[in-house]
Formats: sequence, C-alpha cells, structure tokens
Amino acid sequence: MGPDGVMSKDAQQTGSDDWLEQVLRADAREHLSVYLPDDGFTALVVSRLPQPALPAWRRPFVALLWVVAGIAIAAVLPTWLDEVFGSVAALVLHRFTLSDAAVVLTLLFAATSGALVLAARVD
Repeated sequence: MGPDGVMSKDAQQTGSDDWLEQVLRADAREHLSVYLPDDGFTALVVSRLPQPALPAWRRPFVALLWVVAGIAIAAVLPTWLDEVFGSVAALVLHRFTLSDAAVVLTLLFAATSGALVLAARVD
C-alpha cells in the first residue's frame, strides 16, 4: 500500500484474499495516519553522505576523446568541404594551410581545456 493509502498495482491481485492478506491490510489501515517524527535525523544522515567521486579514468579518457575528435575534425574538414561544396567551396573558402590548422588546433585545445576545468571543478 502506498503512502496515499492506495494499493500499488503489484499489490492488486485478482481473486480472493487469503486470511494473511486481510490481516496485513487491516494492520496497514490502522497505522496509515501514524507519523514517526525523526527530528531531522534523515536530513542529517543525507547531509553526511560522501559526495560521489568521479572515476579515476574519466578525466584522461575525456581528454583523449577531445584530442581524437579534434584531430579527426582537422583532418577531415578540408576534404569534406571540397566534397560537399565542390567548386563553390573553392571559390568562397580558401584551403587550409598549416597556419589555419594550427589556429583550429589551438581553438580546440582551448575549448578542451575549458571543458576539463569545468568538469574537474568542485562546487
């Protein structure tokens, strides 16, 4: 029986109740309105629970994923642009030079570092 006095679907079974089920339901009805004060005990216990710790492998793994994603984007982007946009990309966009790749990698590194700092901070 739930806190609102309504039986859950698991407890609602078809057929007649046996004597034990009737006794248990009567006992539940009798104690339905009884409140047990805990004087803040529950809140105290919950406040003293340790904060969940991040797994040790998470930070290096996330960093590795960002590095792999950045390298993949830097390697694939020029080819993808040429394939998708064809001659329009050749007219509108310039091809990536080594300095362009360095800028892209620097921006990815900055974004990754910012994300890692944000993920690693303790509130």
